[in-house]
Amino acid sequence: MSKKIHITELALRDGNQSLIATRMRIEDMLPICADLDKAGYWSLEVWGGATFDSCVRFLKEDPWERLRTLRKALPNSRLQMLLRGQNLLGYRHYPDDVVEAFVAKSAENGIDVFRIFDALNDVRNLETAIAATVKAGKHAQGTLCYTASPVHTVAGFVEMAKQLVDMGCHSIAIKDMAGLLTPQVTFDLVSALKKEIDLPLFLHSHYTSGMASMCQLKAVEAGIDHIDTAISAFAGGTSHPPTETMKAVLEAAGYETGLDAQVLEKIASHLREVRGKYHQFESAYNGVDTQVLLSQVPGGMMSNLANQLKEQGALDRIHEVFAEIPRVRKDLGYPPLVTPSSQIVGTQAVLNVLSGARYDTITNEVKRYLQGHYGAAPAPVDETLRKRAIGKEDVIECRPADLLSPELESLRAKIGDDAKCEEDVLTYAMFPDVGMSYLQNRNNGTLKPEALLPANASTASASVAHEFKVTVHGETYDIHVTGVSPSSDSERRFYMTVDGEPEEITLESTAAAEAEAASDSKPGRRPRATAPGHVTATMPGNVVEVLVEEGQIVAAGDPVLVIEAMKMETEIKAPVAGKIASVLVKKGDRITPTEMLVDIQS
Repeated sequence: MSKKIHITELALRDGNQSLIATRMRIEDMLPICADLDKAGYWSLEVWGGATFDSCVRFLKEDPWERLRTLRKALPNSRLQMLLRGQNLLGYRHYPDDVVEAFVAKSAENGIDVFRIFDALNDVRNLETAIAATVKAGKHAQGTLCYTASPVHTVAGFVEMAKQLVDMGCHSIAIKDMAGLLTPQVTFDLVSALKKEIDLPLFLHSHYTSGMASMCQLKAVEAGIDHIDTAISAFAGGTSHPPTETMKAVLEAAGYETGLDAQVLEKIASHLREVRGKYHQFESAYNGVDTQVLLSQVPGGMMSNLANQLKEQGALDRIHEVFAEIPRVRKDLGYPPLVTPSSQIVGTQAVLNVLSGARYDTITNEVKRYLQGHYGAAPAPVDETLRKRAIGKEDVIECRPADLLSPELESLRAKIGDDAKCEEDVLTYAMFPDVGMSYLQNRNNGTLKPEALLPANASTASASVAHEFKVTVHGETYDIHVTGVSPSSDSERRFYMTVDGEPEEITLESTAAAEAEAASDSKPGRRPRATAPGHVTATMPGNVVEVLVEEGQIVAAGDPVLVIEAMKMETEIKAPVAGKIASVLVKKGDRITPTEMLVDIQS
C-alpha cells in the first residue's frame, strides 16, 4: 500500500495573508466551507498569524466570532492556527496567565491544532503555550523556524526538535517563512529528523524564492508525513505551492493524498473570483523574488520596507537597506527573520541607512532584544553595539516571561464594561489601542470596515479607472487609479496602486475641512525643522508617547518622544541641550521626516 501524504490547506490564513494582506472577509469564506470540509485535507489553517489583527483593525469583524462561525461551517475538519509562542498574536511577550487564557479560549472556540513557534527558536518561549495546548486536549505542534546562517545547522535543528518532543508536542513542523530551503538541504534536514524523532513531521515552505515545490517533493522522498499547500487561486509568489499541483505530482510518484480533484476545482474557482474582489491589496512583491536568497527578508516585509522608503522619497535606497539587513542580523546574533524579529532587524536597517551613521538611532525593540527580553540570541551579539544600546543595564539570562507579573486582572479592570466576555478582554490584551477602539465602536454600533472597490471599478466612476505618471522631487511614480468610494458629506476615498503598491487617499470636502479648521480640532501643518534645536524624525510614523513638556530642561541625548514605525518603537532624542519651548505633537499624531516636532531653545 502506498504511503499517504497528508495536506494542510492554507488559503484561508497564510495564502490570504501572503497575497492580499489578510483582507479576506468571512462572507467570502463561508460559501466554500462545505467543499473545504469534504475535500480530504488533514487540516485547514484558518486563524492566527495576522488574521486577528486584520479582523480588528481593518475588517471590523470579531475574530472570536469568525472562529466560531468557521467551526460551525467546517464540522468535519481539523481547524489549525499559527501562534507566536509567548508573543501569542501580538508583538510582545505576554505573562503566562494571558498565554494560558488565550490558548484555552482558542481551543474552546474551535481550534484543534496549534502550530507554535518562537522567532528566536528559544524553546523557553514555547513552554507555556505548549503546556496550555496539551492541557486543553488539543494538538500541540512544535515548530522549527528555518533560517540559513553560520550558526544554524541540521544538527542544531534536530536538537531543538528533541527538546520539543520532550515538552509534549504531538508533531513537529519545519517553518520556512522566507523560502530559503533548498531541495538538498530539505532532504538532509527531513532525513535527519526522521532518524531521531518518532513524531509526524510537517513542512511549511513559502514559494518566495521559487523552490518550495521542489523542496516538498524532496521532503516526501526523505519521509515527511505532511505538507502545507494553498489552493491555486492563492498560491505562488510569497504564498505556497499550489494544492492541485502537489496532488498531481505526489500521486504520479505513487503516493496517496486523499484529495478530491473535482472538489479542489470548485474551491479554486470560487477563490479566484474572491481574490479579484481584493485587488487593491495586491502587492508588487507577490511574485517570485530571488533577492530573498541574499537578504532573507520575507515577502510581506519587503513591501513594508518599500512603503516606508517611498514615504520619504528614498525608494531608490532600498537595495542599500537589503544590503544592510544581513549586517544588522549578524550584529544581533543571526536571528531568524520572522515576526517579530524580521521587523526588529528590518526597521533598524532602514534607520542605519537613512540616518547616515549606523546605530545613530537604535529602536527600543533592538535595545530590549540586546537585553534578552525576547529570548536568547542564536549566536553571540556584537558587544560594542550592546553596550551602546543598553549602557550598564543588566542582560537577563532567565526565560523572559519569568519577569512578567500576571496581567489578566488588571486588563479586566482597564477594559471595564467595554468587555462583554472573556474573549473581549483577550482582544484588548493583544492590541490595547486598536482593541479598545474596536470594542467601543462595536458597543456603540459604529463599526465601519474599510471600503472595498466594486468588482467592476468602472461602476464607481467612469472617469477614475486610468493610468498616469507623476514626478515628485525627481522621483517618478506609476499611478493606476482603480476606483472611488461613493461621495459623502465629509470625505471621499480614492483607491490606486503606486508602483504596484495599493494605496488609499481620503479627500475631505471643503465644507468639512473648513468646519474642522474653525473648531480648531485639527492642528495645522507643522513647520519644517531648520534649526539645531528643532527635533524631527528619521522616518514617518505615529507618536506613541510624549516624554517632555514646555518649560522642561533637557540635556542633549535625552529622549523627548517615542514614535512607532513598521510596528517598532523608537526614541527620538534631543539634538541639543536647552529648554523645551514648544511641543507640536501629541500621542497618536502621524508624523513625517523634516517636520519640527519639538522646539528646544539652547
